[in-house]
Parts: sequence; structure tokens; C-alpha cells
Amino acid sequence: MPPLDPQFRAVLDRLEATGALPLVRGTAQETRSHYRSLAMARRGGDYQPEPVADVEDRAVDGPAGPLPVRVYRPLEDRGRIVTYLHGGGFVVGDLDTHDPVCRRVANAAGAVVVAVDYRLAPEHPHPAPLDDATAALTRSASAFPGRPHVVAGDSAGASLAAGAALRARDEGGPVLAAQLLVYPCTDPSMGMASVRENGEGYFLTRTDMAWFYDQYAPAPAQREDPTVDLLHAPDLTGLPPAVVVTAEYDPLRDEGDAYAERLRAAGVPVRHLPGPGLIHGYFAFLGVVDGADDRSREALAALDDLLP
Repeated sequence: MPPLDPQFRAVLDRLEATGALPLVRGTAQETRSHYRSLAMARRGGDYQPEPVADVEDRAVDGPAGPLPVRVYRPLEDRGRIVTYLHGGGFVVGDLDTHDPVCRRVANAAGAVVVAVDYRLAPEHPHPAPLDDATAALTRSASAFPGRPHVVAGDSAGASLAAGAALRARDEGGPVLAAQLLVYPCTDPSMGMASVRENGEGYFLTRTDMAWFYDQYAPAPAQREDPTVDLLHAPDLTGLPPAVVVTAEYDPLRDEGDAYAERLRAAGVPVRHLPGPGLIHGYFAFLGVVDGADDRSREALAALDDLLP
């Protein structure tokens, strides 16, 4: 494999030295607090958010009541809409942790971005987060009619985005122009080689991922749902064109690669961007690691190419 990006090596060494790893810290609440602290600390004391035209916190109708969303308007609006689902293992993450990513997506795609604060496991296991994602997708389409619509997410959010695309196809949901899947988790069996190869020492660990799945989908029937076990979903035909982004030193690398190939085999147009030298979560290191910045821009340029 290409060597680990030296800037990421320095980041990982610093996180290890300060006791910031592993990610999972006992309870879900403790892990959320720790993850949020890490996300905010990455920005540094001189952090300045990427400018956008406007940011507004709203609530839309969700399946369990008001569903918080954050709406970003880009500096140059090219008439698109992105429904964005944050990562965090279905357990952690929120609108604030992924604010820099949503700003980048809005400006790079020239799109209004609707970021979704979906319910989290274990208090709300599968399918509650996916139900929220599906509802938000419908509300975005209704609020911004006529715009090419992208469902997007990173990590667990990418899994929810892919599941929401399947539901939209099967249940008469919004017509989607594309899906952006950034290092998605698609195989709850965690049986692929990269889980063993990259399962320790690269930020997200195999133990972390197993714990996240235990919170989100503790029952076998939940893990067998095609919107969770995406890699073995029986039919991927008719899904929207996809940009699938993976990272070389990610436990989830192989299942992301394999999902891209399954989409392509089903006749779905796919742009697959591997991440040489990069780790899981690299989209969250914008402005910190040059390689993460560069690859994120390439991924968003690939999305731009797919859209009218």
C-alpha cells in the first residue's frame, strides 16, 4: 500500500500521546462527549469557518416529532440540493461536529445543503435513524422543488444515505440525481480483509466499529435488513449515480470498494475515488491535512460532474 500520509502519522501520534484514542469511551453519552471534543479541537484556536451565504437552523416534520436540520446556502448557488447525513457510527456526531464538511459541500457543489440531526442509537436503534433520513429527504425535496437532489453522507451517514436511496427507489420517494457516499459502512459482518489489516492504529478501530453496530443493530434481523447489510442487498439496479469515496488505511475500505463495484455491476454510473495514504474520517480533517483537503475537493468535483 502507499505509505500513510505523514501529516496523518503526526495526527495519530499526537492523539495517542494525549490519550484521545480510542474513540469509544464506556457509555454512549461519554463517547458522544469525547467525539464532540475531538471534532471541535481539530479546528484549532485560529479556526475560521468557510464562508457561506447563509446558515439557518430549522426543524422539519419527522417520524417521531420535530427533526432538527441546518440549512446552508452556498456563496454561488447553482440550483442544487444536498441532504447530508453526518457520520459517527450511528451513535455520535451532530450538526456542529460536521459543520465544516457541510460548508465545503455547499460551496463546492453550488448547492443548498440540508444537514440532518437524526436520532442516535442506542436510544434509537435501526430503523429510527434511517426513518429520519428518509423523512428529511422527502422534506428537502418538498422545500426545494425542481433542484437536482443529492443524498450524501460520511461513514455511518453514508450508510444511511445509501439506505435512503434504496428506500426512495422502492417506496416512491424523491427522485435523486446522485448519491455521495464517503467511506460507507456496508457490511455489518465486518468480514472483509481491511477490517483485519486496518483494524488497529488508524483512528477508527475494529473494536470501535463492532461496538457501534451493537448499539445500532443489536438484533440479527436488523443486521440482515438490506438497508444495513448494503453489500448483500439483493437488487441495486435503478439507483442514482454514485460517487463512492474510500480511504486506504480504513477498516471499511474493502466494503466501500466492493459496494462501488456492486453498484457498477448493477448498471449504476459510479465514480470511485480511493484515498491513498488516508484514514477513515479524513473529510473531518479539512485544513489540517493537505491530502484530506485535496481528496475531498476531488470527490466533490466528481459529484459536480455528475450533476446538471
